[in-house]
Amino acid sequence: MQSTEESDAKSAVTIFARWGYAARGMVYVLVGGLAALAVIGQGGETTDSRGALQSLLTAPLGRALLAVIAVGLVGYALWRGIQAIKDTDDHGISAKGLAIRGGLLVSAATHLLLAGFAGSLATSLGRSSSGSGSGSEGLATWLLNQPAGRWLVAAVGVAIIGAGIAHLIKGWKTKFHAHFDMPAIIQPWAYPVCQFGLAVRGVVFLMIGTFFLTAAYQVNPDEAGGLAEVFRTLQDQSFGPWLIGFAALGLFSFGLYSLLEAIFRRVNV
Repeated sequence: MQSTEESDAKSAVTIFARWGYAARGMVYVLVGGLAALAVIGQGGETTDSRGALQSLLTAPLGRALLAVIAVGLVGYALWRGIQAIKDTDDHGISAKGLAIRGGLLVSAATHLLLAGFAGSLATSLGRSSSGSGSGSEGLATWLLNQPAGRWLVAAVGVAIIGAGIAHLIKGWKTKFHAHFDMPAIIQPWAYPVCQFGLAVRGVVFLMIGTFFLTAAYQVNPDEAGGLAEVFRTLQDQSFGPWLIGFAALGLFSFGLYSLLEAIFRRVNV
């Protein structure tokens, strides 16, 4: 029989996990919404997660919302770490399972860094010298300065591409269904939204991974890029605004998918 302390700890982890999914969802809703507004000329911008968080500084109660998101992202990082170490979703210790669990640890680290950024915006004057889109270049620069740095950057690129492929498969095969306790009445509209969001985020990851591989090949950290670089690349293509609009809708949908996870995701503490 579970002790009271163990039960309380599991309840706390569940709360923080759901808070984390909601925080991630809010970030992607912001990213997709701002990009969509930019496409239709309503004052938005194509930016990455950090840029989206910075946009809240001018919103009513923006700093309070940033603080809420920061705490949620810490909770998400905690949950990702538990998923990886305790293998809550039964990925196992096969090569594939260990790769997925390793990806969960990377996700924990990246969201913890994003939480720190959100927290710094909430508690400071809101000025940032880093700018949006600098995170990937900074990571590539740091990796290239390490022993075998070129191969480390390439490994990051391969890992991100692998995550992109996993998102595409997860969306195509509706694999998220196994982890949802979602009422059947809302599945007909919710599942297509989830699938579309996962697919677009998968394509975005494929592009970001390719940027890192290019940076490794050319030994040039400036070639690495994140979401902001994805938007710039799409803008330079034929039908650029349409491509950006498509990506914006997909990232917004991924945000909705995360919000649905906050409510219906099975959290196996």
